[in-house]
Amino acid sequence: MTTIEKVPFGQDGPPVTRVGLGGEGALRTWGADADARALIHHSLDLGITYFDSARAYAGSEGYYGSVWGQNTEARLGIFQTSKSASRSRDGALRDLEKTLETIQSEDLDLWQIHDLRTHADLRTIEGNGGALQGFIEAKEAGTVGRIGITGHHDPDVLLLALREWPVDSVLLPVNPVEGVLGGFTDRVAPEAKERGLAVIAMKVLGAGHYLSHEGGIDAGILIRYALSHDVTLAVVGCSTPGEVSDLAEAGRDFIPMSLEERRELEDVYRPHVGELAYYRGGQ
Repeated sequence: MTTIEKVPFGQDGPPVTRVGLGGEGALRTWGADADARALIHHSLDLGITYFDSARAYAGSEGYYGSVWGQNTEARLGIFQTSKSASRSRDGALRDLEKTLETIQSEDLDLWQIHDLRTHADLRTIEGNGGALQGFIEAKEAGTVGRIGITGHHDPDVLLLALREWPVDSVLLPVNPVEGVLGGFTDRVAPEAKERGLAVIAMKVLGAGHYLSHEGGIDAGILIRYALSHDVTLAVVGCSTPGEVSDLAEAGRDFIPMSLEERRELEDVYRPHVGELAYYRGGQ
């Protein structure tokens, strides 16, 4: 079996697999310990090294902690991320303390300012006592290796943040609906890559809403579409070991789509963009 391709995380970051296990799906639950651990172990067995989570994702951090706490060697070989939606310095640092305790790790490879939505949001975060201060302090202390931003509401908000803040990565939506709408895929992602940031694709399957087996559009096609853009990797929340296998296979067998192939896929979703862009502010 071929291995999943690895690429540097940003300009000078460690190598990560082109696909990562998202913190949604079976991991964004409570009380599903056995199923969640099975997904994490299956991901490790298939060679996935990037693992996504967030304080807001129900029991996700705890599921990871139950694995890394029993296998510190495995933790050393992976890239563990999480996020804080706190907008104040003190709130963010409290989140980080809780995250590290729950994930059972001394540090994070990437800590992200979660879910940027408005310009007012940016002003609060970067203001006196804002969360950005706490994120920078955590990086300077070595508690987190890199800091990032995430958002799926407004491309202009993410673009402004990556231009003005000392961040290492951006997590944004990449899918055929975004190809129709424009903004995230044709403005934010290319500029982030040009600036040396790692770009992580999310909403790749639209929470499963974009899958249409009758039309031949499966997860592999949508992951391939996402990876054909200016992104470092794509993260997908999975609910079963089979879905993890599909994710890993997409990373192993990736062949970039031509521009014509991408446009043909976008045309399939074009009539339904209004309802399928459910995660965008104002849509």
